[in-house]
Amino acid sequence: MRIYTRTGDKGTTSLVYGKRVPKNHIRVETYGTCDEANSMIGLAVSHLVQEDWDTKQAFIEFMHRIQTILFYVGSEFATPPEKEVAWKLTETHIQELEQQIDQWDRELRELKHFILPAGHPAAAALHSARTIVRRAERTAVSLQDELNSNLPLSYLNRLSDLLFVAARYINKQTKTEELPLKVDK
Repeated sequence: MRIYTRTGDKGTTSLVYGKRVPKNHIRVETYGTCDEANSMIGLAVSHLVQEDWDTKQAFIEFMHRIQTILFYVGSEFATPPEKEVAWKLTETHIQELEQQIDQWDRELRELKHFILPAGHPAAAALHSARTIVRRAERTAVSLQDELNSNLPLSYLNRLSDLLFVAARYINKQTKTEELPLKVDK
């Protein structure tokens, strides 16, 4: 299979089932932003190669699971409203995020102040992924009436929470200090 098709050379692309839309269509923007977040999660995981802690492999496997489910989210946005979505999100996908948030959060110090999105390079990349997911969520709101379900919005909302906790979890596991926000007086 060739990587290039030349079909997008005039500024259009295909949704699932072949419907052509401009590359700046809100659907393309939304699933493209999900793809951007997915890539940033991959970058974060790549920063963990040299790190070592007991649950590192489980952490990485969960991040890979999220990357897979982000393709499901993208599929929801790339499918025209009158068509059937091939890869469907379920409540279980959201519950997986909530369970993992709770598990990691139990191991973290309670936050009593804002922290800067920083720390270990993997944590910083997850903070970036979190902001990209928030952008995808803001963009997706424009599609809310065209979606077959509210699950993609719920998933993105919960995923941004998980990425925040995951960044903090990495900082804890790598013994990297969290930087508190210092307000000028």
